[in-house]
Amino acid sequence: MNLLAFESSCERASIALRCGGVTRLVWLEGHASHSERILAVVRALLAEAGLGIGALDAVAFGAGPGAFTGLRLACGVAQGLALGAGLGVIPVCSLAALAAQSPLPLALAATDARMGEIYHGCYRVENGMAIELSAPVCCAPSDLPHPGGGTFGLGSGFAAYEAKLAPVRAGLAGCDPQAVPSAEAVARLAAGWGGAAIVEPERAVPLYVRNKVALTTAERLMRGNKA
Repeated sequence: MNLLAFESSCERASIALRCGGVTRLVWLEGHASHSERILAVVRALLAEAGLGIGALDAVAFGAGPGAFTGLRLACGVAQGLALGAGLGVIPVCSLAALAAQSPLPLALAATDARMGEIYHGCYRVENGMAIELSAPVCCAPSDLPHPGGGTFGLGSGFAAYEAKLAPVRAGLAGCDPQAVPSAEAVARLAAGWGGAAIVEPERAVPLYVRNKVALTTAERLMRGNKA
């Protein structure tokens, strides 16, 4: 399955082109340049592969949860390219894309949701595919469930709330706080799901999980922060 994939739910954005079972991945550094560079990188990847966008089977994107601006960017670019080329879109959960990079069969993906919270989900990883064991949730670090033995932790949540998540991390078989979801993993999952996961571009939407982007002044004061 030939796919173009986008992932911009966190601090590092990436674009991947999967063609003939081979994936080329490009990382974009710095939030400010994501929207400016993304189409130029797409053109370069397609030119290098000798493909027109119409030769793709679909366009995939990391749907979230994650940074709202990044989710809208990935979704909007995927929709625009797909509509222009008459293609379908495959939304992929960003936590699943993160978990798919686990070196162990059980993965706990936890990313910084800001406002003192984390996004998390549990997955079983088989042959590079992440199978959801618990749906993505947003919660306080203290509410993160303790996974069973043999679980590998991934994501910025473990770095942002290192002290609060210490009890959970102590029960993990390993942890990579620097791991981020990648467009390569998004493309891999989308290709594994195949045509059954394709939706019409206008039906593709971000997976926000939480609908708030900031705390009110009163909420910040209640948490002991400055107004």
